[in-house]
Amino acid sequence: MIDPRAIVDPAARLADDVEVGPFSIIGPDVEIGEGTVIGPHVIVRGPTRIGKNNKIFQFASIGEECQDKKYAGEPTTLSIGDNNVIREACTFHRGTVQDAGHTQVGNHNLFMVNVHVAHDAIIGDHCILANDTNVAGHVNIGDYVILGGATQVHQFCHIGAHSMCGAGSVVLKDIPAYVMSQGYPVQPHGINIEGLKRRGFAKASINRLRAAYKTLYRQGLTLEEALVQLEPVAAEDEAVAVLVASLKAGNRGIIR
Repeated sequence: MIDPRAIVDPAARLADDVEVGPFSIIGPDVEIGEGTVIGPHVIVRGPTRIGKNNKIFQFASIGEECQDKKYAGEPTTLSIGDNNVIREACTFHRGTVQDAGHTQVGNHNLFMVNVHVAHDAIIGDHCILANDTNVAGHVNIGDYVILGGATQVHQFCHIGAHSMCGAGSVVLKDIPAYVMSQGYPVQPHGINIEGLKRRGFAKASINRLRAAYKTLYRQGLTLEEALVQLEPVAAEDEAVAVLVASLKAGNRGIIR
């Protein structure tokens, strides 16, 4: 399953059925789980753990040292979960000791061509990051997030679950859960209703989220004032609780 033209370090730990294409390089301190396919001309450096049934296309660079001038060669890590698709020329970097020292990617994600995931980023499950999207250091992205092509996400931003960001956007502040947004700088444009319907959200919860959006963005309230009104609803509805948690998670302020 390993092409004879590939270079796999003897210290790397690959499951028996892992495929490695020609001219790929797998370094030491790399672990790759069952069913994963590494295409041609891929470089994987460690410490990096890649889970099961991932597919990594040509020219990707996985687990490389980060682009942070404070990085001084510390043995930081990268982990990638299961069932991810990482397309051509994507770059995923390991963490820094100034944070948790770890970059983390979840499960069932699609990273389209030329996506960059920087040091210490955390990406959840079932996300889609379209071509040329750049995720800076220390960014936290929730589950089911969609980032349109060439989206640029500033360091330390939080992007809440089920949110959707249009192509070419520049994200300088936190995007709350469920919110659709676009622009430079990115601005909110309502709740991702169609996405929530496709994922089986109850109609009552969607209506509460629409009302919560109006509280947050249409009544001229500060974030603190809006939270006072939203927290009692969150106590009764888990979907609204996710929204409230996303409003409290970051420290850059939310998009307005």
